[in-house]
Amino acid sequence: MYSEINTKLKIYISNWLLFMFFLVSAMIVVGGLTRLTDSGLSITEWEFFKGFFPPMNNDSWLAYFESYKQIPEFEIQNFSMTLDEFKVIFWWEWAHRFFGRIIGLTFLIPLIFFTIKIGITKLYNFYFIFFLICFQGFLGWFMVQSGLVNRIDVSHFRLSIHLLFAFIILSLIFWNYLTLAKINKKNKKINNYIPEFLLLLIFLQIIIGAFVSGMDAGKIYNTWPLMGNSYFPDDNKFISLFKLSAFSDPSLVQYMHRNLAYVIFIIYVVISYLTYRNKFFYLYKSVIILGLIILLQIILGILTVMSGASILTASLHQFSSILLITSTLYFLHKNRFS
Repeated sequence: MYSEINTKLKIYISNWLLFMFFLVSAMIVVGGLTRLTDSGLSITEWEFFKGFFPPMNNDSWLAYFESYKQIPEFEIQNFSMTLDEFKVIFWWEWAHRFFGRIIGLTFLIPLIFFTIKIGITKLYNFYFIFFLICFQGFLGWFMVQSGLVNRIDVSHFRLSIHLLFAFIILSLIFWNYLTLAKINKKNKKINNYIPEFLLLLIFLQIIIGAFVSGMDAGKIYNTWPLMGNSYFPDDNKFISLFKLSAFSDPSLVQYMHRNLAYVIFIIYVVISYLTYRNKFFYLYKSVIILGLIILLQIILGILTVMSGASILTASLHQFSSILLITSTLYFLHKNRFS
């Protein structure tokens, strides 16, 4: 698809995609911190255009604060909050939304430029990504709405969808960046089903991780490798894992998140074995990087649990998930196209 684009434009597009990759990565981190600081419900209206600028005077601050006072999070949990304390959570949510607008503009303006230069037909992939960026804004508001009535937090299901699409956008940007790179074809490769299965498991792990975050499930059972005094949480029965209600049970969700990490590690061991047994030298680097990131992610996950989901360790754990997705895509791309 990119073979007809001249080298100079390829470089421009590659640099743009790399810049977008870092912006979206930063956005995921900011979004995670917004959740960890319980800031996501501080702005109770959509404000697509008006919200581009923060409050400029005391009356504006009071108006935002009064709107916040009408929702259950304030009435039940933060009823003693002062205006200065409100400003702290407001700035997190405002920065999160502002960053989203910047990402949209930073993607759209160069996209228009490249469309003028090479035509729309070679850029359908990028228009699809831009559609997802816009849709992500809608999902963000859809998520926030779930926490404005009858509950003090957003729905963990809507939170997981919002996070999942963020990683889908990040993955598509990085995949297109890799595709623009020069490729040297090789005949031998690992069966694509195994690396693709690994990627699928990691996306599933991100969804379960969002459930953990949305229900504050990381603040219970702060021991490892056992959950309290046993491997399976003693406040539940094993049969409960096979019910839909399991996805709304904090201890079961934490159990799923832990054990899915072990499965991911086992699949990685299989991939490593196949790579070295068949002497796929061109995959060695990507396999080593992937292994180090998986190890880092597991260690940070353990530290997050043992710290009671402290903001620092939890945010580092989420940041390392960006590295995990990236290293997995890098390996998958090398295996498929090298």
